Amino acid sequence: MKILISAYACEPNKGSEPGVGWETACAVDRVGHEVWVLTTTTHRSGIEAELTHRSELNIHWVYLDPFNWVYDWTTGGKGIQWDVHLHHYLWQIKAYFVAKRLHRTIGFHLVHHATYARYSAPSFLALLPIPFVWGPVGGAESAPLSFWRDFGWRGKVYEFLRQVARFSGEWDPFVHLTARRSALALACTPETADRLKVLQVTRLEVLPGLTAVSEADWQLLESLRFRRQANREASPEEPPVRFLSVGRLIHWKGYHLGIRAFLAAKLENAEYWIVGNGSELERLQGIAAGDRRIQFLGNLPRSQALQVMADCDVFVHPSLHDFSPTVCIEAMAAGLPVVCLDLGGPNVQVTSETGIRVRAIDPPQAIQDLAEAMTALAQGGDRRQVMGVAGQARVREFYRWEVRGQIYSRLYETLDQIHP
Repeated sequence: MKILISAYACEPNKGSEPGVGWETACAVDRVGHEVWVLTTTTHRSGIEAELTHRSELNIHWVYLDPFNWVYDWTTGGKGIQWDVHLHHYLWQIKAYFVAKRLHRTIGFHLVHHATYARYSAPSFLALLPIPFVWGPVGGAESAPLSFWRDFGWRGKVYEFLRQVARFSGEWDPFVHLTARRSALALACTPETADRLKVLQVTRLEVLPGLTAVSEADWQLLESLRFRRQANREASPEEPPVRFLSVGRLIHWKGYHLGIRAFLAAKLENAEYWIVGNGSELERLQGIAAGDRRIQFLGNLPRSQALQVMADCDVFVHPSLHDFSPTVCIEAMAAGLPVVCLDLGGPNVQVTSETGIRVRAIDPPQAIQDLAEAMTALAQGGDRRQVMGVAGQARVREFYRWEVRGQIYSRLYETLDQIHP
């Protein structure tokens, strides 16, 4: 099939949505479809550098920008970046006219919108006279109001503006048009699925997670579990149980809850390592109160951060509104049980077999339950082992890009039968 993929954010060797756009295109290409990708000129140098040693890819790249405005990602600030959202909106309009001309020549079987993966932003490619696949999309996840009390004023303003942006998007007639014209809408989480129903999509499926791991990363992460076992067996003494968190140190990631829970658990032979940097660093260091068991490792290159996983036993991700955190999938692939809140993407990525999901009613309750989960896993080496194996099996079955490409291909074929 001739597939047109809309990937505004698309670049190899990047995290977040640029990595998703790139890997989605590669996954669809690998299963045998002919792929065209619309993306921004911003990512051109990164893509072309990768293509010099990726001759197996047979993807057609189309770079475009509205009014020749190439967005400079290096100047992006903190919080909600209104300029990039404006650029993305205008880009979608131009992408429609470029795609319309391409379709006259090529005759695409369908178009798949991959990134940005926000349900409250439109894709004008839905106007093309071919089946339109939207997503997976997320963005309807939000921090419960009871947790706002722990945020500083900047955090409260951020959450308020985020909610305004969400509901403003739902009032956008072009978002409604995108929903109604979608032959298939894919939601990352039940929260987003509920909002898509309000937007009156005709066919909806929940496909947990926007992202996955590549085959190379899968092999590396799988090997980390064996390295960790070897390290423990070689140690003359019982090493401490190490908890690990990785991510930007910002208010909605919930690391303040994780640190307070670790302190409340009062574990004697345990450590908590935190990889990352951000605006909440000083506050988190203040909460840790100089406890030597809590170590802030700062920003690390991705390869080094993955190696740190080999020295840890439990992954802690108390995020309040992630819709598809790659890091939870990576932790499961490395054989670490995951402790998270029962919110958003982690709640569907992590099962009772692969980790412990904690209720998110209010901060005191969440901290207490996180502490109990940490205590249970610190004292249960066999339980950690069983959960680690189950986590790897779950990633092997659902969260590898090779598998994701096959899932997309099957969905494309069903749409092709409905809309020949």
